[in-house]
Amino acid sequence: MDRRRPGLSVRVKLTLSYAGFLTLAGALLLSAIGLFLLREGWLRTNEEGAWRATPGTDFVRGFTPVAAAVMVFLLVFGLLGGWILAGRMLAPLSRITDATRAATHGSLSHRIRLPGRRDEFRELADAFDTMLARLEAHVAEQRRFAANASHELRTPLAISKSLLDVAHHDPTREPGELVDRLRTVNTRAIDLTEALLVLSRAEQGSFTREHVDLSLLAEEATETLLPLAEERGVTVETSGEVAPAFGSQALLLQLTTNLVHNAIVHNLPEEGTVWVRTAARPNGVTLTVENTGEEIPPQLAATLTEPFQRGTERVHTDHAGVGLGLAIVNTITQAHGGTLTLTPRPTGGLHTTVHLPPPTAPAPR
Repeated sequence: MDRRRPGLSVRVKLTLSYAGFLTLAGALLLSAIGLFLLREGWLRTNEEGAWRATPGTDFVRGFTPVAAAVMVFLLVFGLLGGWILAGRMLAPLSRITDATRAATHGSLSHRIRLPGRRDEFRELADAFDTMLARLEAHVAEQRRFAANASHELRTPLAISKSLLDVAHHDPTREPGELVDRLRTVNTRAIDLTEALLVLSRAEQGSFTREHVDLSLLAEEATETLLPLAEERGVTVETSGEVAPAFGSQALLLQLTTNLVHNAIVHNLPEEGTVWVRTAARPNGVTLTVENTGEEIPPQLAATLTEPFQRGTERVHTDHAGVGLGLAIVNTITQAHGGTLTLTPRPTGGLHTTVHLPPPTAPAPR
């Protein structure tokens, strides 16, 4: 709660400032005129050879009422004119204030769209409109993500309930099959929950940064997923040079593992290949994961980083994942100040490149 006492409005302050400045300028001008005329009168008196104070006294008596009237006029004119001018100048600020109040009540679709030439108020209004647009898009994305996450989490729970209901109504059913299916469904639910936690952690940027080598992470991820590659008949080739980066070793390993896993799973049915390469450049380091596979339309490749985005061929395959693999990769990349590029290969498959800034460039928090 704001306990500060209410003060004068900006319009009143500007009005008093205008009026005060105009009155002060008028007083200085009248004083200068009065001193000049009084000096001229004294000089003419001295030229006649006699010093007389009477002309100066008469001048002061005649000039003072006129000066006072002029000062009163300037004060009233300054207050009235200042109030009108301040109102016109602060009119854009009132529109910005109204838009802010509308935003606080949940109306993020409102825009100021301040007309006129570019000035400080126009720049402020444009910046506020841009902020509202980004905030509206972020809120919509969060709502869509929450709906998708709820749907994904509800699926294994519903399957578990169905399996338990079947076992309850059919006590003679073989329990081994039920246990195996429940274990599979439970594993999927755990994987999804852990993926959501990783995604949230990366989005918040709440992780410790240290110097890491992407080439070592690429080798570790490849060795971990080698049994899966052999099972699916996919050859994984790792090459490259030392690629120093600055960030979370755990998250960057998760990033690399997700990319390699994605390349292995979404590959040719047999004799597929995955290429994992690292490189160091003056402007940063790159991790490239390329794989053979079916042709991917460019419009589909542009949506693969969205949460729970899975092609129709992904849903019914083994190791299909939870639909957050590339979304996590994209979020981790952005949390480290990098960029993720997905490009369909002309012969089929996907070419994925992660570019991270050099270790000397701090990642944004």
